[in-house]
Amino acid sequence: MGKFRKDSGKELPAINTSALPDIVFMLLFFFMVSTTMKEVDLKVQVKIPSATEVKKLEKKSLVSYINVGAPKDQFRKLFGTEPRIQLNDQFANVSDIGDYIESERIQRDEKEVPLMTTSLKVDAKTKMGIVSDIKQELRRVSALKINYSTRKGIKEN
Repeated sequence: MGKFRKDSGKELPAINTSALPDIVFMLLFFFMVSTTMKEVDLKVQVKIPSATEVKKLEKKSLVSYINVGAPKDQFRKLFGTEPRIQLNDQFANVSDIGDYIESERIQRDEKEVPLMTTSLKVDAKTKMGIVSDIKQELRRVSALKINYSTRKGIKEN
């Protein structure tokens, strides 16, 4: 019969790490592709009002945003406390909205222009006068598909 003995002198082999750089670069590539960058720095304070009937937008790539609210603290000395309009990263007047919508239309494909939506992100404390002025300007440039950004609220009975 043979003798069974333990080889206590042998060590475990080292773990093969040759595939580790491939895995790291695969993860890095995945996060680079799937991450979206912040597009606009808000210069106005926008606390979006709540609504009971909320519908999600289907194609967010076809949405142009108009932000309306009081300027943030660092801009109050320059612009005051009255609600202001922000288009992309700039403060604007109601008369600038037409040019903004036209520039958004130029960036899109001709087939997508009728599907474009203008979303108004308006602070809950903003008076309706400035919103009416914005809507009149949007009507003047035939941007008739308007959306109000809200957050889902509780239904009251």
